[in-house]
Amino acid sequence: MSVMTGNSQASLHRGTSPTDAAAPSGFACVAERNLPSMEAIHAGVVSETPDDSGLHFRPVGDVLLEVKNISLRFGGVKALTDISFDVREHEIRAIIGPNGAGKSSMLNCINGVYAPSEGSITFEGKTFTHMNSRQVAEMGVARTFQNLALFKGMSVLDNIMTGRNLKIKSNLLLQALRIGPAEREEIRHREFVERIIDFLEIQAHRKTPVGQLPYGLQKRVDLGRALAMEPRMLLLDEPMAGMNVEEKQDMCRFILDVNDEFGTTIVLIEHDMGVVMDISDRVVVLDYGKKIGDGTPLEVRNNEDVIRAYLGTSE
Repeated sequence: MSVMTGNSQASLHRGTSPTDAAAPSGFACVAERNLPSMEAIHAGVVSETPDDSGLHFRPVGDVLLEVKNISLRFGGVKALTDISFDVREHEIRAIIGPNGAGKSSMLNCINGVYAPSEGSITFEGKTFTHMNSRQVAEMGVARTFQNLALFKGMSVLDNIMTGRNLKIKSNLLLQALRIGPAEREEIRHREFVERIIDFLEIQAHRKTPVGQLPYGLQKRVDLGRALAMEPRMLLLDEPMAGMNVEEKQDMCRFILDVNDEFGTTIVLIEHDMGVVMDISDRVVVLDYGKKIGDGTPLEVRNNEDVIRAYLGTSE
């Protein structure tokens, strides 16, 4: 892939001040630049070459998603209670909390798996009390799940191709016969998928059945399938669960690259606090289905309620 860069600015992001720039930690230092859209991958103009400054550059825009007073009940069990927060365009928004805090339930409400008992969700200025999963996908929201749901007997390429389903316009008969416009359309989609495979550095495994791959590579395929949808917003449910340190570093890099190069907004659930604090712009904290913290990583790290939820008290 070739290089696309923009004009950088001196302002820093992710809660860092100008004095912090001298000694950035991990991925914590981020400034702004002009970025290619997701469509740029069609032309093969996005690359992995970093800016000369060595910083990650990315603007954060207006509110893309707003969750307002969401509550979710299963009979007498309250999974979520009066949760409100927003997600801005191009940012990485983390949702954290102890096990059973309601994090995955929150994502399930956003992408239409669950219907909230109360509250509303606004996406791109349109407000819904409930959306079905297909409607959410058509609006540009993609999702990965905590437990892999790949087609283990299919190749890497074919698994990622399933993410192009909503983009395919030919009817089923033409697709089955693979003739005329259906053949040309499939070729275009396969070219797009090949670029995703290159981006995720899994070229050597493109024809390998997914079930034969190590766990870390299967996670990349799961991410690739979501990227094949060309999402405006990507929901990642514990993308680094079960990974070793090297695999986590690779996944962090891919998440940052997706956010930086494609401009994709990311909502992330993750238990590794080092990862969350390094790559997130803002963090919302849930505990027993209630919001107990919301802000920059530094603000959340110093929040007494968050510390109490994770570490307990001596009382």
